[in-house]
Amino acid sequence: MKEGILYVVATPIGNLADITLRALEVLKKVDFVICEDTRRTSKLLQYYEIKKRLVSYHQHSKLRKIDWITRQLKNGKEVALVSDAGTPGINDPGGILVNGINKINQETRRKIKIVPIPGSSASTAALSVSGFPCDKFLFLGFLPRKKGRNKLLESLKKEKKVVVLYESCYRVVKTLEELKGVFGKRELCVCRELTKKFESIYRGSFNEVVKRIKEKQKGEFVVIINKL
Repeated sequence: MKEGILYVVATPIGNLADITLRALEVLKKVDFVICEDTRRTSKLLQYYEIKKRLVSYHQHSKLRKIDWITRQLKNGKEVALVSDAGTPGINDPGGILVNGINKINQETRRKIKIVPIPGSSASTAALSVSGFPCDKFLFLGFLPRKKGRNKLLESLKKEKKVVVLYESCYRVVKTLEELKGVFGKRELCVCRELTKKFESIYRGSFNEVVKRIKEKQKGEFVVIINKL
């Protein structure tokens, strides 16, 4: 029996038109789709008139869900892994699943293929319009809310590269005010609701950007701090 294939499929971060032709071909042909939120993925599939079984897999999924997915792959199934938005494995639980399958391949000499289907990513989309030198950058995802937060912020005082992180509308102002104490006068670019109707890009000092964000604090944010 042939081994299965896990396709790691990037999906739009907002605008549903931002998906590759190859991603659509994969979503049409696989046996089922693994996703964080079946409601969100259903909207994408319905938009492109794709009917497919959806299997939920998220940060609270138990090990038996990973075991079940692995068994399907061992039995020759072709499966697509998607996140709620963007590229799976980048700041979401998809990386745990991929790592588990890689370990199985190493330990059992199996050949479950893992195939990347590249596409949208909020971090790279934001970097592309920042205008900052991005030959090297530090990606932090979401900062810890409590444990380890102060230690991490303190360690960033010596960081010379461009820094990229995500933040929600509920904490973005607080986080920017904390980062101001770390990075001082370094230039800032903050992208809100990328690829969506109310997309906004703010550039300037911490004081300038925070003032503008307070006026429109809804949405999801990518924060980029320029290098020294």
